[in-house]
Amino acid sequence: MSQEIHQALITNDAVVLGLLAIILGGIFVTHASPHPFWRRFYTVIPAVLLCYFLPSLLNTFGIVDGHESRMYHVSTRYLLPACLVLLTISIDFKAIIALGPKALIMFLTGTFGIVIGGPIAILLMSMVYPDAVGGAGPDAVWRGMTTVAGSWIGGGANQAAMKEVYEVGDKIFSSMVTVDVIVANIWMACLLMMAGRAKQIDAKVGADSSAIEALKDKVEAYHAEHARIPTGTDLMKIVAWGFGITGLAHFGADFLGPWFAENYPALKPYSVHSKFFWLVVIATTVGLSLSFTRVRHIEAAGASKLASVMIYILVASIGLHMDITAIAKSPQYFVVGMIWMAIHASLMLIVARLIKAPLFFMAVGSQANVGGAASAPVVASAFHPSLAPVGVLLAVLGYALGTYMAWLCGQLMQIVAP
Repeated sequence: MSQEIHQALITNDAVVLGLLAIILGGIFVTHASPHPFWRRFYTVIPAVLLCYFLPSLLNTFGIVDGHESRMYHVSTRYLLPACLVLLTISIDFKAIIALGPKALIMFLTGTFGIVIGGPIAILLMSMVYPDAVGGAGPDAVWRGMTTVAGSWIGGGANQAAMKEVYEVGDKIFSSMVTVDVIVANIWMACLLMMAGRAKQIDAKVGADSSAIEALKDKVEAYHAEHARIPTGTDLMKIVAWGFGITGLAHFGADFLGPWFAENYPALKPYSVHSKFFWLVVIATTVGLSLSFTRVRHIEAAGASKLASVMIYILVASIGLHMDITAIAKSPQYFVVGMIWMAIHASLMLIVARLIKAPLFFMAVGSQANVGGAASAPVVASAFHPSLAPVGVLLAVLGYALGTYMAWLCGQLMQIVAP
């Protein structure tokens, strides 16, 4: 990443957390307001988009340095696994299976779009501005783009794997990390805006969203029958399960990552050397297992509501990494990245229309690739909180496929690179 000349105005993370809390509180208060202005405002701008965009202004204008702040680390390492646990504990696994194969089809379409999008973007750009996708040695542009492919199909672990596999230079890697973050977040913002118009879009393309509506109705019926005002004991149970299993996941990840690295070095492309990979897998697996037990009844006391609060803090923390002025520093790379994302998005929209898949499947299938476990539940919960686990499950699948597909994408980009 580039070196900042000036120190951020606020460097204390306690103050940063306070700012994020005030921003989120203000958004939720105005979103619930009956005032006509706010009603009209939020019919155009989704609340969750503001939760992401407003914190990005803190980073863009130098009030907070998102890369120096530990907020993102804390959110992804502590709040994210706890959130995954609380979301998956309350999951109705049979109802999710009943959603049918279209979710998986859209996810795989998203993966395919990224694999072919990279080489096509290089080909198109080389016709207009060959220098933008040229270079040789470790800092060749195509090498840097392999790390973006790893991130967009899987996640950070897959991105790191591509950096090692293709021996990517630090200079091009730094530029591509910025492209990765900004282009992916622009697409996420588009998905969040579309989520607010899901019913109209589904009706226009004739998509059958009955299975999704049935799942939402089932969750709402469960809440209506079992929901209660939570006691202090209820809340402590939720916290105990969420953070207790998070601790267990960290314990397992601290052992499994190094153990696989030491004993099975050849398995590095599978992401099993990454502690974060195991953190997500263990938290999700234990949460899913507990969904078949009586523990799932903590949902009646509001487990998913607390998980939603964690999601919004995570969204705000993701926003802190966004710097919209970075586009001016290496615009040619952003043009390549936007072409790449446009190919992915176009393919998703075309296939969704062909198979009449609901917008939810398109959006979550895309974000499970591009954003991974950190943001796929965010996009899913923008449709309905009960749908967040679908994003979690697809994101875990993305981790499994990420390194293979990114490697294939890298091979294709190497062939077409000038």
